[in-house]
Amino acid sequence: MQRIMLKAKIHRARVTEHNLHYEGSITIDEGLMEAAGLVPFEQVQVYNVSNGHRFETYVIRGERGSGVIGINGAAAHLAKKDDILIIACYGLLDDEELKDHRPKLVYVDEDNRVVKVAEESL
Repeated sequence: MQRIMLKAKIHRARVTEHNLHYEGSITIDEGLMEAAGLVPFEQVQVYNVSNGHRFETYVIRGERGSGVIGINGAAAHLAKKDDILIIACYGLLDDEELKDHRPKLVYVDEDNRVVKVAEESL
C-alpha cells in the first residue's frame, strides 16, 4: 500500500508579489526551495493563512536570497502581497519507506529567510 505523506513544507512564508497576468505557478526563492527539497515544476499545495484559500500549483525558481514568494496567474486572486502562506509538498510512500521518512519543515522569518529547518519522524 502507498500513502500520501508530507514531504516538505515552508511554514508562514510571506507573499512578496502577485502577478495575475503571468501564465501560472508560485515563484519561490531558490534557497528556500533547496531548504525544503523542492525542484522546479514540482506540484505544491498552498494554504493561505491570511484568508483561508487553498490551491495547487507548481514551483518556479526565484532569485536566490531575494526572499521572493510570488503568486502568479489565476492563483493571484487567492493571495495578495503580505499574505501568510504554508507551502506543502506531498509524496507517495510505501509502508517500508515510512520507517525512514522525515519531512523537511522549513520555518522562515518575516523576510522569508530560513530561521530553522527540522526533520520530523513518525
